[in-house]
Amino acid sequence: MPAYIQNISTVVPERSYDQTFLRDRMKEYISNKDITQRIIHRIYSNSGINKRHTVIPDFNANGDPRFFFQENGTLNVPSTGARNELYTQKAKELFVETARQTIEETPSVNRDDITHVITVSCTGFFAPEPAFEIIQKLGLPTSTQRYHLGFMGCFAAFPAMKMAKSFCESHPNAKVLIVCLELCSIHLQPSESTDNLISASVFADGAAGLIITKDKPHETNSYELTNFATAIAQESEKDMAWTIGDTGFDMVLSTYVPDIIKANLKQSIAPLLTDYQLTIDDIKHWALHPGGRAILDKVQDNFNIANEQLSPSRQVLANYGNMSSATILFVLKELLNRPSSEAQESVLAMAFGPGLTIESGLLQKIQPT
Repeated sequence: MPAYIQNISTVVPERSYDQTFLRDRMKEYISNKDITQRIIHRIYSNSGINKRHTVIPDFNANGDPRFFFQENGTLNVPSTGARNELYTQKAKELFVETARQTIEETPSVNRDDITHVITVSCTGFFAPEPAFEIIQKLGLPTSTQRYHLGFMGCFAAFPAMKMAKSFCESHPNAKVLIVCLELCSIHLQPSESTDNLISASVFADGAAGLIITKDKPHETNSYELTNFATAIAQESEKDMAWTIGDTGFDMVLSTYVPDIIKANLKQSIAPLLTDYQLTIDDIKHWALHPGGRAILDKVQDNFNIANEQLSPSRQVLANYGNMSSATILFVLKELLNRPSSEAQESVLAMAFGPGLTIESGLLQKIQPT
């Protein structure tokens, strides 16, 4: 039984900063060592990012208390508790707003129709979990089933979509709401290590929602979820990971990650292509998680992907940075909104996360009939 993404909605915090501004503030606050400042300048200038959104109130004109970058030139290092308190406050608001917008932008689904809510986040925790907040604030049926995927990182939208597809296959009337939300910026670390500086240069805040049902939309573009695959790159566990410390989550994004992904790509997507007797040339669109510019460059080089095929990923990276689990949904939305030359076009979607795990999905972009 097929399942379809009816709509994808995206929400970001109102506050955003240019990448050049953030580069200069990091040089100002992190270290006065010439070598470190040169590294920061190079990383930020070559990131492929123009701006990023954040819930952090620093540098605005409202006079809000600063969280990290103090006016006296020092860098505050909040505790994990303080960071999670900010996460709880801001995430509750954004989860509800994203869910509301997703439902309102899906004409074929009403609030009372939602049977399952799957929430995804790896940047903070609170209980009752986010789906409870969504159900309470939006007045969804109290019988709505709730699920939460946590601490899976940038690839977590894929397990959520697989869960939703299974629910639709098991329950023909299922209408599944997924909301992925990440507030990565609250975990900035005052570290001069290259891996931490790379993490600080790409991660940002944002949320995305989608509704999956068995019904094929007839008025708007949609995606049919065809099949998924999962692969783990061996001996790469420490190159993309994070731990919970006393001063937030310590995220590691090794400089080796792009090469590890490149070395494991072909074998990771082979099952999808084999099952449907496809070749790389049969893929019309590529929806790649833009974990960083170097990752996109390596994938493009590995498969000889045309610039136009990768432009949705590069555009999302430039305008939003890496929002962890929500980012691939921004890419899929960007692609969904673009004109199609055919009634049905193949899409290969991929995301990369801790493990190092490579999640991929074969989708069909369908025009309304």
